[in-house]
Order: sequence, then C-alpha cells, then structure tokens
Amino acid sequence: MAEVSRRTLMKVTGALGTSMLPAVLMPDAAPAQHDHAHGASPAQVSPPSSPTKSTSYLFFNDEEAAFIEAAVARLIPKDDQWAGAIEASAPNYIDKQLAGAWGAGERLYRSGPWQSGTPSQGYQLPFTPAELFRTALRAINQDLAQRPFAKMNPDEQDSYLKALEAGGKDLGGVPSDVFFAHLWQCTVEGFFSDPVYGGNRDMASWRMIGFPGAYASYYDLVDQYGIKLDRAPMSLAEDAHGHIHMDPGIPASSP
Repeated sequence: MAEVSRRTLMKVTGALGTSMLPAVLMPDAAPAQHDHAHGASPAQVSPPSSPTKSTSYLFFNDEEAAFIEAAVARLIPKDDQWAGAIEASAPNYIDKQLAGAWGAGERLYRSGPWQSGTPSQGYQLPFTPAELFRTALRAINQDLAQRPFAKMNPDEQDSYLKALEAGGKDLGGVPSDVFFAHLWQCTVEGFFSDPVYGGNRDMASWRMIGFPGAYASYYDLVDQYGIKLDRAPMSLAEDAHGHIHMDPGIPASSP
C-alpha cells in the first residue's frame, strides 16, 4: 500500500469533513517536503512553535476536559513539522460549541418519538449535543475510574478509541460509535475551522494544506485557473494588523 503523507491525508479530511479513520489510526509516513526556489511558501510554513496555551473551559469540567484533550491529541497528533489538534486549540472549539446554541440543540427537532432509525435518517437520539457529550463522558470516566484515559499510554488510548468507534458499547444511553462520530467530527472542525470560532490556532491546519483562508477579494485572480496561491492564510475576522477578533457569540477563548 502506497504511503500517504500526513499533509495529504489531512487535506482530504478537511475537504470532505466526513467520518473516516482518524490520522492516528492510519499508517505513519514522513511529513511532506516542500521545495521552492526561494524557500517554502508562506502558506505552507508552520508558524514558530509556541507553548500550548491553557483553555478557559465553559462547558467541560476538569475530568471531562482531561479526556477530551487526551483524545483529540490521539485523533490528530502533532508531528515534527505540524501542529496537532491540541496545539490548534480544538478542545477550545469543542467546548465553546457545546456551551452555545449548537450544544443546546437549538436547531434540533426535540418532540420524538425516539426510536432507532435507518442510516439514511441520520441522528435519532433524544440528546442535544451537550447532553450527548456530558452523558457519554460521564459513562466513560466512570468506566475508567481506576485508570483514566489521560493516564493511559498512547497504544492503550488508540485501542480504547477504536473500541468506541467500533460500537456495541452503551455509554449511559449513547451508543459508543455515535459518540465517537461526534467527537471525531468536532475535532476535525476545531482543527480546520476559521480561528474566529476558537480553534485552528495560528491557522496551523490551513498552513499545512496550503489553504489561503478568507481574503476579501480575488478580483485580480478571478480569470486565472489552476494557479497555486502561495500566500499566508487569513482569518474571516482578521484585521489589517493581523489580529483575529473572536466571534461575539463565543464568550471565551484560549487566553
């Protein structure tokens, strides 16, 4: 089987946004190399490494946050060249989404009846996203009370996540594969979304895949096709000084 670079894998993942095996469950390959006559493209250069900042959580308690941080670190791990989900503040994104309108299920139909549906019918459980995470995390942490997930070694963590993905385990009424699917989707979103929503710190994932971000105008490029944009990415809410103004609906972010 041909080796697939991490950059190629995550580029496909970001484009599809669909359920697939997380990066940690795929064969490791050497990071893609980028050779340019005048050095690496600014869009592909990983920003200078900086310490991972702590997050002021609104939704997660300490026990829940410990699981989420350890889990996303295995789902999208960092490597020698690129940041992973932790460094990109994916837990911050997940926390703020769960503490907001999405977590409250403001757009979900909540009147039942609650029964198993077909795969084509999508989500059929009575839980809001916040209730789903809280219920599942409570069951997981009770199950792992003697040895929390965050205390396991990487191989044990991978095995546990694979078991959740495989399904067949009840997490307080939440099927483990449903919880895993939500966790994986939220991790991908937190890694690739615009930084205005609390994740993708330093636009690390956009730099990795060469995505230019939300420029206001492509007028000079509209009639050019197939060209490569070698420029640093820009956030949806980035001002002329490079400062990103958080979505006002997100009441807190990584300090």
